Amino acid sequence: MANEEIPQQLQDQIARLQQLRAQLQMVAQQRQQVEIRLREVEHAIEEVEKAKDDTPIYKSIGALLIRAENKNKVLDELKEDKETLELRKTTLEKQEGRLKEKLTEMQSKVENALKLAERSPQGAA
Repeated sequence: MANEEIPQQLQDQIARLQQLRAQLQMVAQQRQQVEIRLREVEHAIEEVEKAKDDTPIYKSIGALLIRAENKNKVLDELKEDKETLELRKTTLEKQEGRLKEKLTEMQSKVENALKLAERSPQGAA
């Protein structure tokens, strides 16, 4: 079926389907990045907890490493980061689920519309 034969409404649905796919891919990538960052924070928490109280701890601020005031303050900051990342991950997982549902629904609509368009002789002269 040539592109000219596809009704405009169906072309719009196909475009929307492609947009949903791109959006889903973007959200999945964001979720993966958050998961990586979350693992890093969890590992940092483990290491700081293992450290003795008098062990100097440094934290990264931009391109600098600054000596932290104390272990507990660093732990508090890391745990706060972890909470934020977990919340972000949950939000992205929900968003990803909704997008997958929409994508499946839209894909089904487009497939059905294509089958109908192939059967109907609208494009024939």
